[in-house]
Amino acid sequence: MFRAAIALFSAVFLPAFLGACAATGAGEEADLVLRNGRILTLDPRYPEVRALAVKDGRIIAVGFESLVNRHVGPKTTVIDLTGTLAIPGFIEGHGHFLGIGDAKVQLDLMQAKNWDEIVAMVAAAVEEAQPGELIRGRGWHQSKWDRLPSPEVEGLPLHDSLSAVSPDNPVVLEHASGHACFANEKAMELANVSRETPDPIGGQIVRTADGEPIGMFREKAASLLGPAYAQAEPADPARLAQLANDECIAKGITSFQDAGSSFETVDLFKSMIDEGALDLRLWVMLREPNEELIEKLPRYRTIGYGDDHLTVRAIKRSIDGALGPHGAWLLEPYADLPSSTGLNTISVESVEETAQIALANDCQLCVHAIGDRANREVLDIFEAATGGREESLRWRIEHAQHLNPADIPRFAQLKVIASMQGVHCTSDAPYVVPRLGEQRAEEGAYAWRSLIEAGAVVTNGTDAPVEDVDPLKSYYATVTRMPSTGTAFYPDQAMTRIEALRSYTINCAYAAFEDDIKGSLSVGKLADITILSKDITTIPPEEILATEVTFTIVGGRIVYLNEELVGRPGDPAVEGAEETMERREPRVNWGD
Repeated sequence: MFRAAIALFSAVFLPAFLGACAATGAGEEADLVLRNGRILTLDPRYPEVRALAVKDGRIIAVGFESLVNRHVGPKTTVIDLTGTLAIPGFIEGHGHFLGIGDAKVQLDLMQAKNWDEIVAMVAAAVEEAQPGELIRGRGWHQSKWDRLPSPEVEGLPLHDSLSAVSPDNPVVLEHASGHACFANEKAMELANVSRETPDPIGGQIVRTADGEPIGMFREKAASLLGPAYAQAEPADPARLAQLANDECIAKGITSFQDAGSSFETVDLFKSMIDEGALDLRLWVMLREPNEELIEKLPRYRTIGYGDDHLTVRAIKRSIDGALGPHGAWLLEPYADLPSSTGLNTISVESVEETAQIALANDCQLCVHAIGDRANREVLDIFEAATGGREESLRWRIEHAQHLNPADIPRFAQLKVIASMQGVHCTSDAPYVVPRLGEQRAEEGAYAWRSLIEAGAVVTNGTDAPVEDVDPLKSYYATVTRMPSTGTAFYPDQAMTRIEALRSYTINCAYAAFEDDIKGSLSVGKLADITILSKDITTIPPEEILATEVTFTIVGGRIVYLNEELVGRPGDPAVEGAEETMERREPRVNWGD
């Protein structure tokens, strides 16, 4: 009994006691204090505490309220959590930052139920457009429509109905995956695309049986439409970045891992950070040709710029496409398109060269691979390039969605990070089995549990704007694997609640060589914190999607406050302690 009591103390009370003692600068007045809540630190030394103090952007104390309260002074902002949950700030593990902003300035096709609805949306846009102006949209997905278009090729519409409603305006509609687009006749005319136009390497123009382009351009073929894109009014990239910033912080994201930007975009990020225009932190993969990387990468490699708001230490390549438009590179043909094994979008030799560039510049290599053939090829490239190195280079496979069972243990063996997106599983679920067949889907589709049990590090994200950047939707998908159809997609591969939280915080930090400064609420780390209206680790699964972000805090600064849940001084919901406690909503004392 004595040994059992000691074990209980060690497991339950000792971490809390240690948490109470975790502090620096005893008695120093804090800038921000959180108290009276459940604070999950993800630090094994003190996994759960009641209070936390911040000074100069870093955490200076965590633990018992009695000790943290010693840091409260007249100028301290105090957030009374009233029992709600605070966690390390969500880290978006793979998204396209400017793409989020760009999606907001074009037609949103994600909710379209069929091709006819899309044509109607374009027709309405034509009424508002200038003659010759490009009409853009993104987010359509033929496998999510309620009926097949008619006529159709491979389940895809022909351009005729789209061309009929927009004879004088070019139209380009990007697929939800970002790996294909659909164009009308005017756009193809501007691009000089005809039945004689050959498929580019790594791309495909989908055609009718007699060879006429239907309007669908897969992968590298989309680049042929450059002259049509030239008809658009140039977007202000700073505005797009601001739109993305505001969207992310409203959804609790404190850091964003940008999956492929240009040198020019990095320059934009630096200037906006210098101006104080970006709230969240950016970790950027450079997406440039090898010859450009050789020339410019040494000048652009950056760690911790602007008070840890920008790090550029990774390279992005894409070796295949996406499963939805039949672009993922497979070992065996598609079950629903036996003539195809997908697309290899860049040569293995080119990625091998990139690996050597990454090694020479101490950069991470991040390769998009969705199909099982693509993942195997990338693992082979990584193994050949890194040899028997003992230290982890933290190279990453972005997506790692469909794996051959033989390759799953290799992620841990080679110390390769599986940079995955939980929401892709439930979003793609309706068409995974038709594309791959039952056996391939069960053995290797979104195999989070198998990867974790093999010892691999798995991260989380959304691939926004492919999906909504909302971490709570992806967290829900990760722990339930429940698509809109109502039948869980191979639920034995789901993560636990804490595993899923780690995949969105400390694992993402590790995958960026930033786990020493973020990803857990530890003394000395950056005070990046997300406060939620409900405890997503304990509530019924269906309530996760009803959870709201109440605060987003970056470096101890409140960058987002949900005014529907939290009022400033003078609001009765804030000053009325009894009412606020009853509603379990945080209250704020803003100090002086």
